[in-house]
Amino acid sequence: MNLCGLELRGPILNGSGTFDAIAARRAFGDELLERFPFDCFVSKTITVAPRQGNPPPRLYETPAGMINSIGLPNKGLDGFLAGDLPQLAELPVPLCVSVMGFSHDELAQLVDAVAGRDEVGLIELNVSCPNVETGTIMGADPSETARVVERLRPLTDKPLIVKLTPNATDPPAVATAAQEAGADAVSLINTLRGMALHPDGSGRPWLGARTGGVSGPAIRPIALAQVASVSEAVAIPVIGMGGIESGRDAADFLSAGATCIAVGTASFRDPTAGTRIGDELAAVFGQERGFLTTGRVGARHPYHKSPAKGAQNRQVARSHLDLRSRSR
Repeated sequence: MNLCGLELRGPILNGSGTFDAIAARRAFGDELLERFPFDCFVSKTITVAPRQGNPPPRLYETPAGMINSIGLPNKGLDGFLAGDLPQLAELPVPLCVSVMGFSHDELAQLVDAVAGRDEVGLIELNVSCPNVETGTIMGADPSETARVVERLRPLTDKPLIVKLTPNATDPPAVATAAQEAGADAVSLINTLRGMALHPDGSGRPWLGARTGGVSGPAIRPIALAQVASVSEAVAIPVIGMGGIESGRDAADFLSAGATCIAVGTASFRDPTAGTRIGDELAAVFGQERGFLTTGRVGARHPYHKSPAKGAQNRQVARSHLDLRSRSR
């Protein structure tokens, strides 16, 4: 499977920050490399300076997912390059590094440094934070998104994936602005803002930072709708995520226009969720008729507009999932 010119063995990615591959390898050793659950690994989001993250409590379980207020703790750019990147480079799949800056200059510093490393195949731009220079959420405004991508595009030939916030007024307009400014793909959705109150009845927020990001099955219908609308608006690949728990869920995102999908909250409960969902997705395809066994996925195929193209994209994913299963 080809995503932005990079060969993947299948369509399953992880959501940034939802699977700690370094900790998992410490726990499971090289067996993790032999049975790695994803076809491309997306790192935790890194920032220029180290971050401690938000005060605890940081997690709240909901009936259909969770609210997290982690706050992007990380070692900072220098710590990532020196400590984490060499370990992530040993994974058996391509590496996508997720970056977030509080200004265009910070993002430029991150992209320039990360793009210069051969270990990095793709770069994800987490633009869900405010620009401290303007106060605007970078990924919520089409003009701001375009300015960010235009600033970063000349710095590297490596694929740039813009991770969209679901809190934008018009996600398709933001995605179109990213495409026109030079983005190679978009991913969506990020978490939705939510809040939980303390169970003691005091009315106090439970999370240390008051609010957090809602994820899990509860947001899947929202994610599916936004993936479908964005896929109609752009020609670049769309990576769909948001509450994917099964192969059937993944197939729905592919049918809505996604080129690949990402698994997030499901991995908190089941670290092998990526493998299971990939296997279930292959089984879903195996129950359908008329698939070819060769092809290429590198751009959007609008299933909902053209059933023939929809079948074509699903058959490509199916053939690569078959190869993925045989490679384990």
